[in-house]
Amino acid sequence: MNILQLMQASPVMPVLVIDKVEQAVPLARALVDGGIRVLEVTLRTRAALDCVRAIVREVPGAITGVGTITNVDQLVDVIAAGAVFGVSPGLSESMLAEVKRRSFPFLPGVMTPSEVMWAQDLGFSAMKLFPAQQAGGMGMLKALAGPFGDLRFCPTGGVDAKTAADFLALPNVGCVGGSWLAPKALVEKGDWPGITALAREASRLRA
Repeated sequence: MNILQLMQASPVMPVLVIDKVEQAVPLARALVDGGIRVLEVTLRTRAALDCVRAIVREVPGAITGVGTITNVDQLVDVIAAGAVFGVSPGLSESMLAEVKRRSFPFLPGVMTPSEVMWAQDLGFSAMKLFPAQQAGGMGMLKALAGPFGDLRFCPTGGVDAKTAADFLALPNVGCVGGSWLAPKALVEKGDWPGITALAREASRLRA
């Protein structure tokens, strides 16, 4: 599955910050049960890679990826953990070269037209607009559609349940990223039915 197919598999790519390994599998199952299969586990906690291994092993319905990848060493660890795609908040030529060498599905982060051109020059046709709201939100995406009409974006950062549908209506948006599908309060309480309900709502954002 390439990155464009992954973006089409789910309208929302939940950005997951998981503090405890024991939360990973029930969280992933709750999201998959709600129709959200593409999961981005971020490298923002020490438990992240163990969480990825657990989800890959125990939740076969999940399409498990890793976000917040910022260097080649992390990229190698992520692939070894079993992730099937990666996401970065920005651009690194050495990391992107390794991604291409390994044919690893990847969303490089961009914020400006120059960064879009750089990623495009490196062979990427899909990118993460981050942080989306600070970069100009829907206005920026509409502006990028002119010179870069053949590219697809995953806006992340400031996108929520209220604005996701508007972003998804843009022709150059393949999916959106957001953390609202796994609120910390629900995860800490183990309210997995509550998370499934949020996922079900999100899965309906695109027919």
